[in-house]
Amino acid sequence: MAPDLNAQTAIDLQEARDKVSFDLQTVRDYLFAGRHNWESFERIESILRKEPVFDKSSRDFIGRVEAYKRALAITKRLTELQRSHRWTSEQTTQATLILSETLPITLHDLAFAPVFLGQGSTDLVDEYWELVANKGIQGCYLQTELGHGTNVARLETTATYLPDTKEFELHSPTLTSTKWWIGALGKTATHGVVQAKLILPGGKDVGPHLFLVQLRSLEDHSLCPGIIAGDIGPKAGGGSAALDNGFARFDHIKIPRKNMFSKFAMVTEDGRYIKPQNQKHSFGGMLYIRASMVTAAGWTLARGITIAIRYTTVRRQGEPDHRGLERQVIKYPSTYYRLLPILSRSYVFIGLGRQTTKFFSTLTERIEQGDLGYLGEIHAMLCGLKVLVSTETINGLESARRALGGHGYSMFAGIGRLYADYLPAATYEGDNFVLDGQVVRAALKSYNLFASTPDRPLGLHSNYLRLLRAGQFSRPVISTMVWQDHAAIIYLLEWRAALAVESAAQNSDHPDAGINQRLSKAITEAFVATQVGAMVSDLNQLAQNEASALGDLYLLYLLTATEEALVDLFAFGLLQRGPDRTDPTRDLRAAINTVCLRLLPNAVGFTDAFSFPDCSLDSALGVSNGRVYEELWKRAQLEPLNLINTTPGYEESLKPMLEEGRRIASAAKSRL
Repeated sequence: MAPDLNAQTAIDLQEARDKVSFDLQTVRDYLFAGRHNWESFERIESILRKEPVFDKSSRDFIGRVEAYKRALAITKRLTELQRSHRWTSEQTTQATLILSETLPITLHDLAFAPVFLGQGSTDLVDEYWELVANKGIQGCYLQTELGHGTNVARLETTATYLPDTKEFELHSPTLTSTKWWIGALGKTATHGVVQAKLILPGGKDVGPHLFLVQLRSLEDHSLCPGIIAGDIGPKAGGGSAALDNGFARFDHIKIPRKNMFSKFAMVTEDGRYIKPQNQKHSFGGMLYIRASMVTAAGWTLARGITIAIRYTTVRRQGEPDHRGLERQVIKYPSTYYRLLPILSRSYVFIGLGRQTTKFFSTLTERIEQGDLGYLGEIHAMLCGLKVLVSTETINGLESARRALGGHGYSMFAGIGRLYADYLPAATYEGDNFVLDGQVVRAALKSYNLFASTPDRPLGLHSNYLRLLRAGQFSRPVISTMVWQDHAAIIYLLEWRAALAVESAAQNSDHPDAGINQRLSKAITEAFVATQVGAMVSDLNQLAQNEASALGDLYLLYLLTATEEALVDLFAFGLLQRGPDRTDPTRDLRAAINTVCLRLLPNAVGFTDAFSFPDCSLDSALGVSNGRVYEELWKRAQLEPLNLINTTPGYEESLKPMLEEGRRIASAAKSRL
């Protein structure tokens, strides 16, 4: 008798869990940076699970208006729970992670509030902070315009100071100066932080500055006089449907002088401009968002890979064995070679996010003390990390979706929605191609300083340049054993970055078109590799089984990063064909396969450690009990087309077309 494929799915997933070699709770605690964080996560999840407003069962079947209203209802209830349970900001972040919803309030917390704390004057903070913190006003951050995005210096919106009334007049002088793509601006925000060119009395333009503008009435939420605003419309792939990305135009609206964010720069009552001690003071808010993107990328990738690994574990295809069971899809090399590196990246990015947050906290403390020497280094690091994690997450989500086969295209699979919602991360907070150029400029500046003074101290992000000190470091010697040694691979990736920067500096007069992208990636991957090295060192705090399993996961990350760097490794002579003309990449690729085979029995365990409840993951193919076909069937029954007995459009369109077709066919047949 043929096996019951539906029942087999639950058996397969349980058998995979039974084969896991490590203690799940230990790895879970490691992933959450401590048992206390996991227990907090679990308590919050148990609270959210009981709330009907967070139910996702109808989410795939509603339009934009309904999606927006649902998002506001979720935001309202989430805020109520935050207050009643006295959640900290970290616990509220955990709740948002569990919910995994695109909410307009996100921009208030991520962009609007940090600007107040980072750049608001004492008077402005005193007047508004309680409203900001308690969400008595809802904020957004208005930077991007219809005609300009990343190039902030060319923004066209103006803020002209009027000394007679001690006000700023904000104006949108052209169509292309219209603020565009602004999250929460379309319908939600009552106030906005507006990036505008500051024009002094006499007409002098001193560049972009930030201003607080009330957008809507606090009585009835209508737009304030002189402001035109609305939603820009649906996004590609239906992504972020609940988020009201908006536009705004200002027609000579006036705001008080105190509404300029003037912690570092200000305009006096008589119109004199007091410039900041350092223009880089304004980087803080932008850097905060980029720092948070590293952690967000890790957890987003974790969702996608959890779905993919669970489904390919229970999905069977191919020739049946002696039991009549086909092969599990995850056991095909073409599948595990795609999926396990994505799993490794999710773990690396989550750990990297924690480290990046520490770097940013250190930076903030030093800025408060007037020390800006660390800022350029962190800025370059975060530019590179933003590019790397967003690119890898976008690519990883799509690879995971395609590994699901045909069912991966279903909205019920869950990865398509993740991809559509995450895709703009390659563009917002700095277009990735533009940020690559900033990484390279910082690297070449560091190289030139290093070349003139080789003994000068190097920063964390440029430490790879130490390898160029004459006679102090030898080039790596490649052997089979290198591919099992974390430290040796890290050293190799650092050499690649050092030689790539040296080559770019020597050929700076004649760069090729793709140099920024290649060089930025080499630099950032060297930095990430060193951070992975620190993660590996910390594994000595764990028991052998857990340390070994996680060590293999980090080794796979380093190996696949090296495989992607093969062109550079050959170009700079770090990898060469031997005298017998054997393929020097074979040992590397064999090592990748070996590590994948060691990781394969633990794959489901690694995804279980993420601890996504089914209600949060919202995937028919990623259900924790493995019964994927039952879940697909159940969800299909909820499709609105299946809830009506007739066929919409039958009488006016389908019926006459069918009748005409039959008439033509009958006439043709009668002529035979």
